[in-house]
Amino acid sequence: MSDKGLAHRLEYGGFKLLSSVLRILPERLAQRFGAVLGWVAGSVLRIRRNVVDRNLELAFPDRSDAWRRRVARASYVHLGREAVAMFRMAGLAAEDLVARTAVVGLETFVEAIEEGHGVVVATGHLGNWEIGGAAVAARGVPLVAVVKGMANRRFDAELTRTRERLGMRVVEMSYAPRDGLRALRSGAVVALVADQNAREYGVFVPFFGTPASTWRGPAVFSLRAGCPLFVGTVRREPGWHPRYRIELTKVEAERSGDPERDVVELTAAHTAVLERAVREAPEQYFWQHKRWRTRPAGAEGPEPPIGDSV
Repeated sequence: MSDKGLAHRLEYGGFKLLSSVLRILPERLAQRFGAVLGWVAGSVLRIRRNVVDRNLELAFPDRSDAWRRRVARASYVHLGREAVAMFRMAGLAAEDLVARTAVVGLETFVEAIEEGHGVVVATGHLGNWEIGGAAVAARGVPLVAVVKGMANRRFDAELTRTRERLGMRVVEMSYAPRDGLRALRSGAVVALVADQNAREYGVFVPFFGTPASTWRGPAVFSLRAGCPLFVGTVRREPGWHPRYRIELTKVEAERSGDPERDVVELTAAHTAVLERAVREAPEQYFWQHKRWRTRPAGAEGPEPPIGDSV
């Protein structure tokens, strides 16, 4: 067995052990444990803290340093709590997810589905996007989640089983151009997380006033299938017992008939909807990602955070 294979087995074994312990613990205690781990990661170990601080400075230049530090600390606490929620999600039934979530805009969303042309949902790393997808699927929506496979295939298979048990169908990103369009043409909903750095494959649209390379997928799917595009955002409500508010917002953008121009306009429109949601709950956003790492040709100004490519 290779060193990498052994490492993956050990990681997976640790994951299964921790998952079992967290499901046994009372929920409030498990949530507090996650919050403490998040605080330690951000404030003691300072994992990716330079990335978070720089991203918050780019996104909120008019806010005070003290405010940005509070948001940074809170984002790690939130990440720790939601990691625990993810560990425990494997043990939830569909009715539990429905009881823990409220969906705003569901009626308009269902009406769009009933038109029979499919619906595209773009989402981002806000709140708990996994809970959001599972909660929508638990309400009987035929949801196809486009995902990027994880390096540890045992983790990947475990997460796929959980998603499928809760009613989602999973399509690996490399198969999305074919299988995603097929799903839309059958009237399904195709959901994509669309707020990570797309490097040279994306289009540059404003995100908090700075051009960000953004995945073309949601706009391309919507335009090719001739179906509506929604943004789905998920925010955790206050309190230690997890409750979530899901908002489904239809994206309106003028379509000129020029494919490239329309992709850019639609991408800018759904990114703006996500930005508005993040501004309302910045402490629940995943600032640890190097969102602005790829820059337009000839861009001026300070360099984005250095480090690995994630």
